[in-house]
Amino acid sequence: MSVSKTSITEKTSARSVLTTKNIAKIAILGAIATILMLFEFPLPFAPSFYKFDFSEIAVLLGAFAMGPMAGVLIEALKIVLNLLFNGTITMGVGELANFLIGVSLCVPAAIIYKRHKTKKTAIIGMIVGTVCMAIAGAVLNYLVLIPAYVTLANFPLDAILQMGAAVNPAINSLGTLIIFSVVPFNLLKGAVISVITGVLYKHVSPLLHR
Repeated sequence: MSVSKTSITEKTSARSVLTTKNIAKIAILGAIATILMLFEFPLPFAPSFYKFDFSEIAVLLGAFAMGPMAGVLIEALKIVLNLLFNGTITMGVGELANFLIGVSLCVPAAIIYKRHKTKKTAIIGMIVGTVCMAIAGAVLNYLVLIPAYVTLANFPLDAILQMGAAVNPAINSLGTLIIFSVVPFNLLKGAVISVITGVLYKHVSPLLHR
């Protein structure tokens, strides 16, 4: 029986991430991300249920230092810890959204940076990650997340749209909610997270690689 090179590479990559030291770093960064997630606030152009937080900074730092798989694990740990300590008021939909959209920022950025670790590729990676985050946020909210919340929470779509119209009268449909709130929200969040991560990484990198 032959084993594909891709399978061997994936197993080797998993082993290289899941060392004792990296597991400890992932746990610490996951805890930091959970704490950062507590300090959330709405933005003036989006309905109040879209909350901005800085937890992706810890995730992106870990992804840059240990690779994209570590970023996914930190993101997942953050969500699990948040559910354990704070529960959910969105039937799990908000937490799923946070995980998927966070991963869509950190994984592309880390993949690009991993190939050639320079300041230039880090910037390119974060720009690409921010664009991916905006696209993923738009598609997932339109096709999956908002419809799932409407169904699971029995919360009328019209009520969600009214919340959007309260901050922007141009919002009168799910499509306009995505265009005027979700896309700018994720573009802004990705840009802010990227800038802060870019400033911090040089200073914390020695600790993360120790």
